[in-house]
Amino acid sequence: MATAAKVDATEEQARALVEESRETSWAKPSFAKEMFLGRFRLDLIHPYPRPGGEEAARTEAYLARLRPLCESIDGSVIEAEGRIPDEYVKGLAELGCFGLKIPESYGGQGLTQYGYNRALMLVGSAHPSLGVLLSAHQSIGVPEPLKLAGTPEQKAEFLPRCAAGAVSAFLLTEPDVGSDPARMASTATPTADGEAYELNGVKLWTTNGVVAELLVVMARVPKSEGHRGGISAFVVEADTPGITVERRNAFMGLRGIENGVTRMHNVRVPKRNLIGREGDGLKIALTTLNAGRLAIPAMCTAAAKWSLKIAREWSAQRVQWGRPVGEHAAVGEKISFIAATTYALEAALDLSATMCDEDRNDIRIEAALAKLWASEMSCRIADELVQIRGGRGYETAASLAARGERAVGAEQLLRDLRINRIFEGSSEIMRLLIAREMADAHMAAAGALVDRKAEFKDKAKAAVGATGFYAKWFPQLAVGAGTVTGTYAEFGTLARHLRFVERSSRKQARSLMYGMARWQAGLEYRQNFLGRIVDIGAELFAMSAACVRAEAQRATGEPEGHAAVELADTFCRQSRIRVRELFDGLWENTDDEDRTLTRGVLDGRYTWLEDGVIDPSEGTGPWIAEWQIGPSTETNLLRPFLPSTKAQVSP
Repeated sequence: MATAAKVDATEEQARALVEESRETSWAKPSFAKEMFLGRFRLDLIHPYPRPGGEEAARTEAYLARLRPLCESIDGSVIEAEGRIPDEYVKGLAELGCFGLKIPESYGGQGLTQYGYNRALMLVGSAHPSLGVLLSAHQSIGVPEPLKLAGTPEQKAEFLPRCAAGAVSAFLLTEPDVGSDPARMASTATPTADGEAYELNGVKLWTTNGVVAELLVVMARVPKSEGHRGGISAFVVEADTPGITVERRNAFMGLRGIENGVTRMHNVRVPKRNLIGREGDGLKIALTTLNAGRLAIPAMCTAAAKWSLKIAREWSAQRVQWGRPVGEHAAVGEKISFIAATTYALEAALDLSATMCDEDRNDIRIEAALAKLWASEMSCRIADELVQIRGGRGYETAASLAARGERAVGAEQLLRDLRINRIFEGSSEIMRLLIAREMADAHMAAAGALVDRKAEFKDKAKAAVGATGFYAKWFPQLAVGAGTVTGTYAEFGTLARHLRFVERSSRKQARSLMYGMARWQAGLEYRQNFLGRIVDIGAELFAMSAACVRAEAQRATGEPEGHAAVELADTFCRQSRIRVRELFDGLWENTDDEDRTLTRGVLDGRYTWLEDGVIDPSEGTGPWIAEWQIGPSTETNLLRPFLPSTKAQVSP
């Protein structure tokens, strides 16, 4: 059994580490940051940004080469075998899919974020595991950290290999460490000769780690004389002595991914493989995710597009009670939701990606909102598709094919999408991270007032400084462009929705202010309140993206222009209902009662409610493994599945 020492960290230590690793400056404007402050900066996203003609042509040319390969891939083979066949990986490598965002000077395709997203959508539609293979390799694997913080020598050594198909993986999570890096137990101890680091630890859920040739490993360097210490990032060769792939994990969805448990025992890594400085690892990881998170909404959008296609075809063909099922209002409502939301998903995705490529805006909040909102909404879309398909939605594609029906894997889609609300930041963690970013201005103005440990004199001093900020800021939230009939007139029928967004942005900013006044230092524990504020912002961001995209399509005379306006209008109407419910939930909720009841559950007050069932997991082994570092003696069952990996496996 893999093992690793536990590291304890207080809540304050965990918060301090994350705060230290945050990017604190705002050198560029941010549409979402301004929106959370009640300032609707439409000028930052309108006109709707689009890739330049040359870049768009390059992207389309590449997608034209990629499409035949994707059409030749049989996703049912991946689903049945639980792995991606070597010939599929080889085909992707030959087309340069492992170097989509790597500059051409290093052998990559040099696509923009927009082009990269389009390629992921296409590949992911063949089977989502393929999209994960490529995105884990490029969005968070070796290429992105090196592009951000690597030395010229590191880039020259590793990027060409990555572009050619050397699969990479990102090793951060540990058995006892999920979203709390302060408890990271993996260590990178400087060697006596000063030429290397020695890595020890166990990493869990290492996507691509089972077949990777290169690894990005996060480990803690002990602070000592001559060493800054802290969580640091290293490029590690997967075949380095001491690295053992202990097992390949199995999941409810994404059955083709190579995700496992990796042990490091006295692994020697040259000091030249340190990315950035010691202690910069978590900051590099967080910065990498700013753009890397956009891979998830790209694949969520692909899933939504496929869902729309299946829902349309099935609902027009299937006849019940004398009419196609799509003509029944109960089903029609679901189709409308899928279509309108798919349009908004693509609008938010393309807006975020193109803003990233233009590099004139800070998109850290926009990317996080896109990831959060897309992962939540795509799951709702998949659930509605299963409902529309009825029994056939619950039946597997293989079973449908076996009895002569079209092999539509609606249930597989539901399973595959579910992980998006968990990895690269669970929805709950994403809401907290976004809440911290949106509160930056408030923390700067009134930090001590919301600090539980601040002394009275510091709170008094902060109160004086905060008075000046809020005296100027708060009155601006009373009236804005959204209260003036006729504003945003160039948007035609969509203008009313933009006025709603402007009014709502001011309302949510006021609501946050009321929450700060009501709970002060206790606001940080009002996670559901903050989460609703963030969800309001996510809906407003999606509405804004849908409106500016539809207006751009209409204004430029695209054939789909009027249809785009219809989609955006319906989406905004649906979204406004959700926004109003979220606003109501800020003050009318059961948060306090939920907290009390939860405490009773955890204290065992209601264990009698569990009577009458059996627990099949009882007696199947330890629920929580004791992880400690040391060479493995466990029989490795992976050898038949690792034809291409260079990592060592236990004997």
